[in-house]
Amino acid sequence: MTNPLCDPYLILSKVYSDGKYLKQAIAETPIEFLNKAQTVKICYGVLEKDIYLSYILGANVKKQPKSQVRLILKIALYMLIFMDKHDYMVVDSAVELTKKLGKAEASGFVNAFLRSVKIPSLPENTDERLSVEYSYPLWLVKKLRRSYRSEAAEIMSKQSEGVCVRFVKNAEKYLLAEHVKTPFDNLYIFRNFVRDEGFDRGDYTFQSVGSVAICSAISPCERLLDACAAPGGKSVLLADKCKEVIANELHAHRVELINSYAKRMDAKVTAVQADSTVFNPDYENAFDAVLCDAPCSGSGVINENPDIKLFRKEADIESLNKTQLEILLNCSRYVKSGGALYYSTCSVLPEENDSIVYRFLEKSDCFGLEISDSPLAHKVTKYGLQFLPHISSGVGFFVAKLVKK
Repeated sequence: MTNPLCDPYLILSKVYSDGKYLKQAIAETPIEFLNKAQTVKICYGVLEKDIYLSYILGANVKKQPKSQVRLILKIALYMLIFMDKHDYMVVDSAVELTKKLGKAEASGFVNAFLRSVKIPSLPENTDERLSVEYSYPLWLVKKLRRSYRSEAAEIMSKQSEGVCVRFVKNAEKYLLAEHVKTPFDNLYIFRNFVRDEGFDRGDYTFQSVGSVAICSAISPCERLLDACAAPGGKSVLLADKCKEVIANELHAHRVELINSYAKRMDAKVTAVQADSTVFNPDYENAFDAVLCDAPCSGSGVINENPDIKLFRKEADIESLNKTQLEILLNCSRYVKSGGALYYSTCSVLPEENDSIVYRFLEKSDCFGLEISDSPLAHKVTKYGLQFLPHISSGVGFFVAKLVKK
C-alpha cells in the first residue's frame, strides 16, 4: 500500500508551490483508488486548517522548516489531530516520505517534532484567536466581525452540509441514500454522493443551493443574458424558464465548459466568448433580463473551497470591486425598458454586495430597486438578499434585482 501521506503531498504541493486550485490538483493527480476518499479528506482538511497548523508549527520550532518538510508536517499534524490516526503510523510515514523526497537530513527533525509536538493555547486577542481557531486570514476575520459582529464566528465555523445535487429525472433510486431536501424542487443535499453514469446521461448535475437560489430569484422572460456564465450551471437552469439564454464568458476554454454542460443537460444555451466589461452594441436594449454573477472573493463558499483562504488577499477586494461595478454598469445598457438587471456574488462581504449596488444606483438613475424573496433562509439587506452559511444551508450568496424604468 502507498504511504498514506504520499498522495496528499503530491496534490497539496501543487496547491502550495504551484498555485493550483485544489479541485484542479486532485483531478490531474493519479491517486491510489483504495485510499482516494482519505486522500481527498486530508487535502481539504489541511487547507481548511492551514493557519491553525502553521500556528502549531510556529509555536514548536524556532525556525520554520523549508517548504517540503513544512508540508509533510502539516499533513502529519492534520492526521494526528483531526483523524485520530495511530501516532506511530503517521510518524513513520512522515519520516519515510521525507527520505523519499531526498531530505534524509531532515528525517530526524520530522521524527522528533511529531513525537514531542505540543498544542499551544490560542491567542488572547479576539481577532487573532478567531483567525487561528477557524483558520481564516486575519484581514477577513476583521471584515466579518465589522459586518456581522457576533455572527462572524458562526459564519466562519459553519461546515459544508454535503454534496448538493439537482435532479432532472430518475431521482428515486438516489434518494434511498441519506439526504436533506432543500426548499427548491428536485434539489437535495447528500452527506455522501458517488457520481455514476446518471451524471453523463444528464439525469442530475451538481449545483450549489446558493446558485439555485439566485436562479429562483429571476423571473421568467423571453430573452436573458448571463453575463459571467461559466461553468454554466445558472445558464442551464435558467433555460427552463427563459425562452432564449445567451451565456457570455471571457475565456475560450470556459466557453467550452458551458457548451459541454448545456449539451450534457440537453439545455438550449448559446455560449459566446465576450468581455462583459466591454460594450457590445448588438446587445443594447436587447434583453428582458441580464444576470451579472460577478467575479468576487468567494468568501461565501470557503467551506467548500478552502484554497480561497490561501489565495485570496485583502488587496484583491479593491480590484474586484472595480470589475464588479464595470460589469454592472456596462450590462445595464443591455436591458430593455421595463426589464430586469440582476446582480449576484458568492460573497458575504457587504463591499462586494450592497456597496456595489449603491454605487451603481448613484451612477444610473434609470433603474429602481426591487427587493425579491426566496424560500431559502436569508437576510434582507438594504439592496438585496444576503444568504449566509449558518442560516442558508451552508452557503453565502447575494442577489439584487434592479428594474429599468
